[in-house]
Amino acid sequence: MKQIKLEKSIEAQIAQYDQNMLFQQAEYDANNAEQGGYSNYSYWRSTWRSFAKNKIAIFFLGLLGIMLLFTIIQPLLPNQKNPNEVFWVGTAPDMNHRPDSEFWFGTNSTGQDLWARIWSGTRTSLMIGVVVGLLRAIIGIVIGALWGYVRHADRLLTEIYNVLHNIPNSIVMILFTYILSPGVGTMIFSMCVLGWLPMSRFIRNQIVIIRDREYNLASRCLGTPTRRMITKNLLPYLVSVIMLRISLAIPAAISGEVFLTYIGLGLPVTIPSLGNLINEGRIVMMSASSRYQIIFPAIVLSLITISFYVIGNAFADAADPKNHV
Repeated sequence: MKQIKLEKSIEAQIAQYDQNMLFQQAEYDANNAEQGGYSNYSYWRSTWRSFAKNKIAIFFLGLLGIMLLFTIIQPLLPNQKNPNEVFWVGTAPDMNHRPDSEFWFGTNSTGQDLWARIWSGTRTSLMIGVVVGLLRAIIGIVIGALWGYVRHADRLLTEIYNVLHNIPNSIVMILFTYILSPGVGTMIFSMCVLGWLPMSRFIRNQIVIIRDREYNLASRCLGTPTRRMITKNLLPYLVSVIMLRISLAIPAAISGEVFLTYIGLGLPVTIPSLGNLINEGRIVMMSASSRYQIIFPAIVLSLITISFYVIGNAFADAADPKNHV
């Protein structure tokens, strides 16, 4: 009873107060009305910050950047030799000349400057690797996205994939390089014929995982077209893994060029490439005095491959929003 009387007393006291004393009406302010929540979060800025924390990846990024820059400006530097020019000593080619102040990387078995040929070959191999990697990625992403999202196309594309996947890629590359005239275009075409299959299968599996999530179902019910669903709702979630696959596809394409040249179906000797240089060095590697001919191009190839691998893995981790602060 005492508690009930106390509550009634409190209510009576509250009722005595003027409502204008409890609440004050705020005046309208147009500037305050326009203010809203703000976040300075940027996906790519956060990705770079996370990537920059990996010192090893930064080191290899700088190393790869220096190599790329040097391969471009090397022909413009003074006292640079023609990679296809044969140097003579009297009436005989200056063959297997060991590295010295004139020939920094020595000469090969035909008397050509190995320094000029290595950097010219690096330009050629990097160009092939980047073009092949990008083409494989573009074709694989487009087909894989349609394969994973468009249900009616799943069975047809699966059967096509099963047929093409059972054809050895190395056999296809050898066949096309044997039929067509040797050259950079032939090399790129032969490596892209079936090279897009792993990327398309990977993208398809990732799309299948996320295509039926609630926000995608809601967007589909609102009538969002297929193109916008793929480009806005699905692919942005796969940026990290796509960048990783692309970064690994570039050294894989360079390795494919080295393989084709190693078996004698690559570029002609008039077009220097890392594959040509390694194949030439393999022939003379049993001679201790000539092993530099395979050591130098192998070091350049290894640095490029390792750099892309480390950078790709580090960027894939950095691009994951879960690692952003």
